[in-house]
Amino acid sequence: MIPRETGVECSYREKILSPAALAAALARLRDNPLSARSGDGSARAPVVVQCHGCFDIVHPGHIRYLQFARSLGDVLVVSITGDAQISKGDQRPYIPEELRAENLAALAFVDYVVIDQNETAVEILRQVRPDIYVKGQEYAASQDPRFLAERQTVESHGGRVVFSSGQVVFSSTRLAESLARVGEFAADRLGVVCRRHGIDRSTLAELLGRMRGRSLLVIGETTLERYVACDVSAAAGEAPMMSLLELGEREYVGEAGAVALAAAALGAPTTLVTALGRDASSRRLRQALESGGVRVEALSYREDAVVRTRFVADDQKLFRVDRAGARPLDSISERAVTSLVRELAARVDAFIVHDCGYGFVMPGMVEAAAASLHEAGRWCTVSAGGQGTIHVASSPDLICVSERRLREAAGSSSGGLSAVAYEVMQATGAARMLVSVAKRGVVTFDRRSHDRASPNWHDRLLSEYLPALSEWSLDRLGCGESATAAATLAMAAGATLMQASYLYSAVAAVQIGRLGIVPVTAEELARWLAGRTELASVDSGERVGTRLLESGRGVRSAPVRKAPHAAGV
Repeated sequence: MIPRETGVECSYREKILSPAALAAALARLRDNPLSARSGDGSARAPVVVQCHGCFDIVHPGHIRYLQFARSLGDVLVVSITGDAQISKGDQRPYIPEELRAENLAALAFVDYVVIDQNETAVEILRQVRPDIYVKGQEYAASQDPRFLAERQTVESHGGRVVFSSGQVVFSSTRLAESLARVGEFAADRLGVVCRRHGIDRSTLAELLGRMRGRSLLVIGETTLERYVACDVSAAAGEAPMMSLLELGEREYVGEAGAVALAAAALGAPTTLVTALGRDASSRRLRQALESGGVRVEALSYREDAVVRTRFVADDQKLFRVDRAGARPLDSISERAVTSLVRELAARVDAFIVHDCGYGFVMPGMVEAAAASLHEAGRWCTVSAGGQGTIHVASSPDLICVSERRLREAAGSSSGGLSAVAYEVMQATGAARMLVSVAKRGVVTFDRRSHDRASPNWHDRLLSEYLPALSEWSLDRLGCGESATAAATLAMAAGATLMQASYLYSAVAAVQIGRLGIVPVTAEELARWLAGRTELASVDSGERVGTRLLESGRGVRSAPVRKAPHAAGV
């Protein structure tokens, strides 16, 4: 190891430097001819060797590659690609950049580690000016323009490129995919992500306080979600079919109504513009919404409410039957709703349009509300459920969507998630996006600039992966709606995208542990957050896992069991 200016070997974390600090340290070494000597005893400048890569999971192939590189010179610099620039998969890197840097710095033969936030190594190569740049053997015949630019940069200041991958070939990607549980990385990753983005108990408590009182307008269809509890009997005698014994039923408010109730439960004065019929189901929906603190502005242009009935046995959904499908809004009704929405939008802090494809949400009314909000500097979120689409508004501040719905919107079932997100964000003009990836967590996508006139508006998206906050799932219905309400209120209250993403995931984690759509209250959420160990204030150099072992607590909170059905219709 190269001794530092004090002449004392440093802690391995002190090897991790910023690009500017690294350049300064190397300049001092090069200006001091006594820092390295040739075999005949004459002084010479040290030979600086550089390696660059992701180093997501450090394996034997990496070790031999780095050992070989160190044997070529006196100082080994390892630059790693920052999290935002890695595009090897939806959830890559598995290990956050801070921990990847620590893993490499802990190796005795590595002298310096630097995190490079650029797309290629060209800029960091200009700053380091290595005498030798070591790349894998697979690059020897590469015509990739990114590598060719790196090679030209090294050779332009008199350096040379050496190709070697060590003697044992591994792949971080294949190694990670072969692990039985990728979730084993989630504990440390979650703690690092929280520290990086200023997500802790005090910050979230303050944020929840600011969310209270934020006025919200929700527009979209409201459905009646009916759960019929059944006992499975023997097969029916008249035909080879399942025979069920009905035990009872519960009803819940779904879709846009669920968004509104979730926001009201978090302390936001909420107005819902929706469509209700003239039947008894519609009357029960209105009563449940108003009992939950939601102001209801309902247009009764259809006869029946949309009712979706699920038959459930032992907490397992068997099948669903829908009644009263799509009915498009007529032109006269659309003008009336548009006028109302425009008037209401001018008085609120944020607006959510939730389309589930039953014909009530029309582009004209949405654009009218969005225009009023943009003029007043208010927040606009788009989400979709049922058969809805996220292409209902132009230039939203945020889109909250599942991966499946996102791929449907882009017409791409197999493309990379980042590429699909970019395509949809360009088509809609969205500034930010939260994508839930089933049980794995949520991926955020953000613009490099929110100034639409800036060239960076069209640049590659910044992304971050937040692992799921719950391993236990009972019922996913209502999770997206509740989480969208929480994220929107958080952003309207001044949260960062990652802070809003954490609350999005937190509300979903509580919601997913109960059967039926029961709104998560602010008090309930605060209690849940108080039990999360990754939210403890931890020194940036301390591993989360160490703190957890000392405290004797697990990284994940206990699963949320069934909640009372008091919020049912």
